Amino acid sequence: MPKMRKKSDLPTKTCLACGLPFTWRKKWERDWDNVKYCSDRCRGNARSGGEGKGKR
Repeated sequence: MPKMRKKSDLPTKTCLACGLPFTWRKKWERDWDNVKYCSDRCRGNARSGGEGKGKR
C-alpha cells in the first residue's frame, strides 16, 4: 500500500472561474494537466459566460 501524503503536500491550482485555489483529487489523477476549474458549478459558469467570481 502506498504511503499517505499530507493534504498540504498535494499539488494545487487556481480555478479560472472563481480564482480560488484547489488541490489535487484522486479522481483527477489521469487528467490533472487538463483540470481548470474547482467544481462543476465553476465550469458551468465559465461556459455560459457567467458572473466570474461566484456568490460566496
